[in-house]
Amino acid sequence: MIVTILNIVIAGLLMGGIYALIAMGLSLQYGVARVLNVSHGEFIMLGAFITWVLYSAFGVNPLVSLAICGPFMLVIGFLLYRTLFTRLSISSPSPAVFEGNSMLAAFGLLFIIQNIALAIWGGDMRGYSYLNFGVNLWQTVFPANRLVALVFAVILSFAFYIFLARTRLGKAIRAAAQDPATAGLMGVNINLVLALCFGFGALMAGFAGALVSMCYPLYATMGLGYTIIAIIVVVLGGLGSVPGSFIGGFILGLIGSIVSSWQPALAMAAYYVLFMLLLLVKPTGILGR
Repeated sequence: MIVTILNIVIAGLLMGGIYALIAMGLSLQYGVARVLNVSHGEFIMLGAFITWVLYSAFGVNPLVSLAICGPFMLVIGFLLYRTLFTRLSISSPSPAVFEGNSMLAAFGLLFIIQNIALAIWGGDMRGYSYLNFGVNLWQTVFPANRLVALVFAVILSFAFYIFLARTRLGKAIRAAAQDPATAGLMGVNINLVLALCFGFGALMAGFAGALVSMCYPLYATMGLGYTIIAIIVVVLGGLGSVPGSFIGGFILGLIGSIVSSWQPALAMAAYYVLFMLLLLVKPTGILGR
């Protein structure tokens, strides 16, 4: 019985680490930049495919690809905000209108990126073999690539949190999240900070995509499922709370592992039930305000 419980917990942590990394980026984009980026999963998909191309065509280690995918996605996210979303912000008469318009624009990005991926890589599943051997933990064998993905997800998440909490730019981001007008009066370049926040969200998606590619098959339409998971985790942790998203990711991973041990087909349904209950009972989430 104890062994079974440990297996479920470890399997949940393996999923939860990637969920946390995925959700932290979306939490920053919505909590500070006020963009509910429903195309977030497409950035994960791009990071996964770039990692696959680098590994299969050039032999680049997927862990090394983290240093390529992340910064590349940061630049793409930064440029998108400085062009598309900044223009929407200027033309929107109120923050509420901007949020609605930006979400519609993100839907457009979702289909644009998805169709570009379909045109380049087609609709077939892709994948590669990396660290494809088992590690025995408590009388159960776990894939080594998933254990490595968990370790790197935790390291990257923790490093990102330290960046937000300790650096000057991180303090400017937190100030912009709490009160953009006052932060601007104190000398914070709000437009630059918002663009960087969207870029950092894309950076985390790129990291997550590289780690996902090590563990799961890839296909061009995989992004939407990860976007839904990220939204649920963000609501669970608290809208705009990066630490809450980290905690929420592991909680959702454990819930998915528990349900999957009983009936794997019901895991996604359990996520939706949790999402609806949160909206009804505690819409602020774990660490939300």
